Amino acid sequence: MMGRGNHGFSAAGLRGLREVLTRHVGSGRVPGLVALIGRSGATHAEAFGTVRRDGGAPERRRTVFRPVAVTALAAGLLAGTIAPAAATAGAAAADGSAVMSEDAAGQDRPELQKAVQAFIDAGFLGVQVRVHDERGERGEWTGSTGRRKLGASAKPPTNGHFWVGSVTKTFVATVVLQLVAEGEIGLDAPVAGYLPEFGLDRRITVRMLLQHTSGLFNYTGDLDPDGTWVPGLPATGKEWLDNRFRSYRPQELVRFALSRPVKFAPGEDWSYSNTNYTLARLLIEKVTGHSFDAELKRRIMGPLGLKGTVVPGDRTRLPRPYAHGYFRHQDAGQWKVTDVSRQNPSLLAGAGDMISTTRDLQTFFSALNGGKLLPDELLAEMREPHPKSDPLYGRYGLGMFVKDLGPACGTVLNHNGSPPAGYAALMYSSPDGSRTLTASLTVGDAAFDLAAYPKLLDGLVKAAFCDGQTAS
Repeated sequence: MMGRGNHGFSAAGLRGLREVLTRHVGSGRVPGLVALIGRSGATHAEAFGTVRRDGGAPERRRTVFRPVAVTALAAGLLAGTIAPAAATAGAAAADGSAVMSEDAAGQDRPELQKAVQAFIDAGFLGVQVRVHDERGERGEWTGSTGRRKLGASAKPPTNGHFWVGSVTKTFVATVVLQLVAEGEIGLDAPVAGYLPEFGLDRRITVRMLLQHTSGLFNYTGDLDPDGTWVPGLPATGKEWLDNRFRSYRPQELVRFALSRPVKFAPGEDWSYSNTNYTLARLLIEKVTGHSFDAELKRRIMGPLGLKGTVVPGDRTRLPRPYAHGYFRHQDAGQWKVTDVSRQNPSLLAGAGDMISTTRDLQTFFSALNGGKLLPDELLAEMREPHPKSDPLYGRYGLGMFVKDLGPACGTVLNHNGSPPAGYAALMYSSPDGSRTLTASLTVGDAAFDLAAYPKLLDGLVKAAFCDGQTAS
């Protein structure tokens, strides 16, 4: 197993992991890793870093990472923790749960069932998936597998609510671009002109926030160019767990980030930073005079009928029904697991704090890519990939990734993510919005090989978009 400490992954994190693994193959050293995949992921809490071996606060130093087993998602996808050798992957499948749900009855999608089950076999606790094809060739397939919670046999609900993490960024970018379309915001205007209270570099434009090219420090932690981890606010490990109900104001997050050195001059490079989208949320509120929640309801949630989507603020509970997500960590030499279904997402205001369902994400992303929320020219801007962005999920545009699956499958648009622990969300669409994949993954206490995640994701995406083609 890995050394002591807590190592998760987010969407952003897995991108970082990919880079460092490439640089350090065979060396056994991966600088500055703690949380990732998101996002995602991300992840984001979508970030990565190091955790002290004594369980205390992160230190600014290099860390040695020996890739072995990790439970699964923890921060944006942040996603997971080290599991003891006794943990067994695939426990959910052993208790008799199956991938098929009633909604999927009669639809022969063995490739989807196999791809979803692979996540459980690899160590995830539960998965719920929705694949929609508006052209009627396949219809809608929904399924779930694994367990709703540890100690129970029920499967995750296919209509369950979950923390979506950095998927929030796509909603924020859409509202900003709607304001651009209305002439209320200039896409290439200085952000400082709208938010003078922060003293931002006037070279930072609205586009740079949405594109992650501002150079601003990521307040959940960031890497120096040499790979040294620079700690941020508690977003990973035991420190996050102990602070998971703390409330933050968006202004507090931004001011913390601005107290740290920038990574590069505005527009000169690309680096995923939650700070960008917290600023974008504040920009929306400043220009409209309304809360982000109110604007989202007026512009997107109301018109599209998104009944299960929430901007929770300090709310720590998921609406029912929901599947439970967990966080495993070592405390005083003992392995412990904590249910983190309850957590305060204000740490990721505008960057990863929303709640939704697979149906709502499907409705939103299909409408966005189908041209129902933005004029064509701004949707094209959203899909213009930055050449320096990391290609793990595709190249980053303005609030979404653009990924080429190859000649047999074409292009998919996506944004994944998760909160600091327990959950991950997937959101994919064809360019015309006619075919979508949305999903929620939950983490339990089983071992998980971090290196397997990209292949699992590739298998599921190709099963949904490549007419049965499996991952290479």
